[in-house]
Amino acid sequence: MTGAPPASPARFIAISLAEQRLRLIDDDRVLASYPVSTAKNGAGQRKGSECTPLGWHSIRARIGSHQAINSVFVGRRPTGEIYGPQLAAEFPQRDWILSRILWLGGLEAGFNRYGEVDSAWRYIYIHGAPDHLPCGQPASHGCIRMHNADVIELFDAVEPGCKVWIHP
Repeated sequence: MTGAPPASPARFIAISLAEQRLRLIDDDRVLASYPVSTAKNGAGQRKGSECTPLGWHSIRARIGSHQAINSVFVGRRPTGEIYGPQLAAEFPQRDWILSRILWLGGLEAGFNRYGEVDSAWRYIYIHGAPDHLPCGQPASHGCIRMHNADVIELFDAVEPGCKVWIHP
């Protein structure tokens, strides 16, 4: 992992695994700060590890614009369902992806891009999750989970290509 890029981007997202916090930064000012839940297995790059990858990424796609809050996604497509208690009871083991998806692509060849460490092909997202699930503690399968209102606010504040730095 290279740490900081040669020239820090003006606007980027910083995700701290230790703090379980995502910050939107612009010109060295924190514009927004949100609790998140990263992987219960900790940090790691390898496919199948269910770990959150470290290093520099970019948002390769924004998915879910104009979908209702709590919209359910499977395979990055809205199912037409809205998450609620009845749906949760019907599918208790489902790893819910709700409201919005920011699909990440690694930028560091051999570390989080290409081969067995490619974040995009590991389907690493920043996404909404059921609001009753805890944020502020590691619990995901590798993605960065957020409360639904928070992920919608973040989604509306970033564009494809926005840099994302995930650090220990």
